[in-house]
Amino acid sequence: MGPDALLLFPGAGGDRDHHTLVALEEALGPIRVARRDFPYRRKRKGPPDRAPKLIEAVVDEAAALRHAGTRALVLGGRSMGGRMCSMAVAQGLSAEGLVLLSYPLHPPGKPDRLRVDHFADIDVPCLFVSGDRDPFGTPSEFSAAVAAISGPVRLEWLEGQRHDPKGVDELIVAIVADWLAGL
Repeated sequence: MGPDALLLFPGAGGDRDHHTLVALEEALGPIRVARRDFPYRRKRKGPPDRAPKLIEAVVDEAAALRHAGTRALVLGGRSMGGRMCSMAVAQGLSAEGLVLLSYPLHPPGKPDRLRVDHFADIDVPCLFVSGDRDPFGTPSEFSAAVAAISGPVRLEWLEGQRHDPKGVDELIVAIVADWLAGL
């Protein structure tokens, strides 16, 4: 039957109006796409909150969508937003899958500081869409890291793109739509 809602969060420096998140909302009907900001962004000040508070926001927004009648929810987002969703699922939040756009596998230039300890606790289908020149993780680094995820994983690479892909929203939407249709 597939998901009926997709909950998306932005990266650390962006907001719910990031061009890719908007493009997904505009194109994915009849799936409801809910773009949400983290609390620190709604306050319009300061750096991102610590992970526990961000994960709590993911859990709260997912609960609100379920309370509103969502039966099959996919979570995800760009960069930090997707990472927080993956951590929430690893901690037990129920989801049909994860859409992880420009996932920050590690800080730029620091491949020894992987952000994947929670991958072994993810057992839902995952879609990773990243630029093949993203300094937050190379294709080979991703291939090695996602092996820890027990759910099915699909990796999609955007040729010549970096961490914030430009001019390829239509392609990203097509990739996400195709993946969602297969759930």
